[in-house]
Order: sequence, then C-alpha cells, then structure tokens
Amino acid sequence: MTSVLLALSALVGASALTAPAAAAAAQTGRPATVRTAVPAGWEVVEGDEVAALNGGADGKRSSASPGPAAQNLTAQDADADELSLIAMQSVRNQRFVTTEKNYPAPNTGALRARSAEYGGSWEGFAFEWDETTETYALRSLANDLYVAVEKNFTGSSQNLLRARSTGVGGWERFVVYYNAELDRWALQSTLNGLFVAMENGYTGSLQYALRARSAEIGGSWEEFVLYDLGA
Repeated sequence: MTSVLLALSALVGASALTAPAAAAAAQTGRPATVRTAVPAGWEVVEGDEVAALNGGADGKRSSASPGPAAQNLTAQDADADELSLIAMQSVRNQRFVTTEKNYPAPNTGALRARSAEYGGSWEGFAFEWDETTETYALRSLANDLYVAVEKNFTGSSQNLLRARSTGVGGWERFVVYYNAELDRWALQSTLNGLFVAMENGYTGSLQYALRARSAEIGGSWEEFVLYDLGA
C-alpha cells in the first residue's frame, strides 16, 4: 500500500483527538462488569462527545489528511449519526492497527498493529455509537465488517479482535476511554469486561495482534493514539 498520510515520525507528535468535555455520566446501559470498573485517571467517552472524537470545535485534528478511500467512505456515511472515522496507533510499538482481510481462516480479519504508516482503508475504522447500550461498535473500512472479540478461540488466539461480523451484538461492543494526562485512548470489551492489548511479544502471523485480555490498563500495551480520518 502507498501511504497517503504523513510518515510515522510526523504523526507521533500530533494529538489528533482531545479529551471529552465533561466527566462521564451514569452508564446504565452497559454490563455491570463494565459499569463499575472505570480506571483511575480515565473517563468514558459517550455518544454526546462524538464531536470531540470528530475533532469538533473543542477538539484537535490530526495534521494528516485522509486518503481517497477514507474520503469516499466519509461521503457515504455523511448522514450517519454519531459516527467517526478513525485510525488507531499502538503506543507500545508506534504502529497503526490494520485489518488482515487476506488472512486465511480462522484468523481472517484479525486486527494487528503492524503498519508504519496509515496507507488507506486497511488501517481505518468507523466508530459507531449505540444509545441503548451506551457502547461503540468498530467497523473495519477494509472489509466493511464489524470487529468481534473471539471469546471462544483457544490458546494465544483467545479474545482475538477480528473484523468478521455483518451485524452488532455483545461480541462487537466496546467502551472507549480517554486519559487527559496521557492523551491516550483505551478500549474495553463488553463481552468479557477486559481491555484490548497489543501483543508486542508475539511472533509469527499474530505478532502485534489485538486481544481483549487485560484486567486493567497497565501501560502502553493497552493504550492507543486515535487519528480522525474525517478531518
């Protein structure tokens, strides 16, 4: 893929998205395991704060510009409510999260933080807010499928994030957190109540894979920088 955004070195210094405007309200629509476990120093990003996710009046946009694929998707989704087009960069290895849509089964659509640059739809995601559950679903722009947590996978692949669902249920729901001091973001699966980590120590085809496997946000493994592609 040919990069259409700035190189990694230029993006690292940019803070694309900013803190939510207010403290999180009661989270009555989420599972109890998620409702009661907001980490210290972090706050929940909710639907009424999508303007911040989109780099609104109170937000900061990335210094980069979206490529043609992202621009086309922005136009297609222009009338969608509370939707943000986002690229995710792992703090741990400074690489962008990619959907491995060409991987063979059972790992087709696996999410891995392996791209040095944002190159197009492979590294793009739509964050879609649901008012009823007060959670986000992540739709991959690479294959137009929703990201699920593979709770039933075994071994090192258990709780792997894969863009493989045509609809959204409990497997595809996430709570998004922001830490203003760190200027970092985190994702928590509502399926198992665990935070998404990047497996920097893995080898082979799942090196840098994303898995919902951490009981807490322990450091850079669970932290991401988010970039707005709708700017």
